[in-house]
Amino acid sequence: MSVKNIALLAGGFTGEYEVSLNSAKNIAANLASNSNYKVYTILITRDRWFFEADDTTVDVDKNDFTIILNQEKIKFDFAFITIHGTPGEDGKLQGYFDMLSIPYNTCDATTSAITMNKAYTKAIVNGIHGLHTAHSMRLFERDVHDVATIAANLKFPLFVKPNNGGSSVGMSKVQNIAGLPEALNRAFQEDAQVLVEEFIKGREFSIGIARLHGKIKVLPATEIITSKDFFDYEAKYTSGVTQEITPADLSAEKVQEIAGIVTEVYTRLNCRGMARIDFILLEGSNDFYFIEINTTPGQSAASLIPQQVRAAGMDVGEFYSALIEGAAL
Repeated sequence: MSVKNIALLAGGFTGEYEVSLNSAKNIAANLASNSNYKVYTILITRDRWFFEADDTTVDVDKNDFTIILNQEKIKFDFAFITIHGTPGEDGKLQGYFDMLSIPYNTCDATTSAITMNKAYTKAIVNGIHGLHTAHSMRLFERDVHDVATIAANLKFPLFVKPNNGGSSVGMSKVQNIAGLPEALNRAFQEDAQVLVEEFIKGREFSIGIARLHGKIKVLPATEIITSKDFFDYEAKYTSGVTQEITPADLSAEKVQEIAGIVTEVYTRLNCRGMARIDFILLEGSNDFYFIEINTTPGQSAASLIPQQVRAAGMDVGEFYSALIEGAAL
């Protein structure tokens, strides 16, 4: 097997830049022992695409996605995208690589764009047996936002969040009508579309799913228990604030039911590679309520997907390798 040049893309244009860098470090560390790959971390900002090594910074030639190192032109056999948010999660880079015929690890451009939009995603998965979604309203920045209309149509408490975004950046929990203006303003600072959604009380979970060796594999679920009012950015990335239990304490029957639902979500959205689905089991009934799907989930050593891969008895490096080889078929 010839050595493949892997471009590991990190950074991006959003507040998740540092999260992406941590993901890239962990992926590179887990692939380091694989002699089949030579990994180059490519950083992407609004101003530059570049590679750094040995105090040298080399710009990427965007015409053919290559770099020049030691007077040698490096062509990439595969792009491992670990950019959270734009342009790595919303289909932009996927379309670019499609035009260059360079395989990559994520969903295609269409699915990536759709799944970044929470409202569109909910509309597509609606109707899956066993899946429920919270009542919600989608608002556009260009329109007039009448908080009285929102309060008349939805029951408090409400979650107000950017329709396109991740890591709970710009998200608020609102208890009454008085809190809506500030929450809307915060969310609109992150996106021109905002989703206002009824709060679902219950146990919160996240579950990974991936196509490995040609077959869909559902990973063990993680239960999220946070001391915060909800699982916001601080709860996700501040040590000690949140307890993550992997595998979650669920009955075998419930595990099987959840696996069937998330497999249908993955299939209906035409996903590829790995994804992570967040959901709540409603208090009292244990009904499955879909929150969102993340198609470039965090990959730091402590992130949920690596936790779940290890809980499934798999090696994280072999998991990443399977994503690379599966996408390259």
